[in-house]
Amino acid sequence: MMLPPFIQRMNPRERVLAGVVGGVVFLLVNLFLWSWLMGAIRSARSDVAKRKMTRLEQTVFLREADLWTKRDKWLREHQPVYKGAADASALLDQLKQTAGKDSVLIENPAIGANETNPAYQSVSVSIETKSPWPPLVHFLYDVQLPESFIVFESVNLAIDSADATQMRGRFKVARWYAPPNVAKPR
Repeated sequence: MMLPPFIQRMNPRERVLAGVVGGVVFLLVNLFLWSWLMGAIRSARSDVAKRKMTRLEQTVFLREADLWTKRDKWLREHQPVYKGAADASALLDQLKQTAGKDSVLIENPAIGANETNPAYQSVSVSIETKSPWPPLVHFLYDVQLPESFIVFESVNLAIDSADATQMRGRFKVARWYAPPNVAKPR
C-alpha cells in the first residue's frame, strides 16, 4: 500500500498524533451532526404534536359548530346594548338591591372605568361586602345569572378578623354589553 507523500515524510510519532487529531475531529464533526439531527427530529416531533392538537381542536369546533352558532345568535339577541355612563350607576343599584334581598351589607361602593374591546363593552363597580357565608353565596348566585351578563372580574374573600361568623369580600363586578358597532338582529 502506497501512502501519500506528506504522510511518508512524517515520523511514526507524528503519524500517531495526526491519526489521533483526525479521529478527534471526525468524532466532533459526527457529534455535531448527530446532535443537530436529533434536535431537528425533536423539533419535528414537537411540531407534529402541536399540529395534531390543533387538528383535534378544529375537529371539536367543527362538530360543535351548530351549538356555537346557536350560542352566538342567543348572545346577539339577548346581550344588552351600552347606553352610556349611567349604566354603571344602574349596575350599582342592582347590586345594592340584590344585596339587600340577600342580607349582605355593601360597603365602599365605587364606580370603575368603562372598558371597550372587540368582544364586549363593560362598566365596572368595586364593592366590599360583609355577611355570613350562606347569604353571600346566595348573593353571588343571584348576581351572576346568565341573562344578566354580570361577571365578577376579581374576588377576594376572607373571614372577618373581628367576627369569625362573618365573611368580608372585595369584588370588582362588571356588566358586559354588546360590542360597539354590532347591530341587534330583528
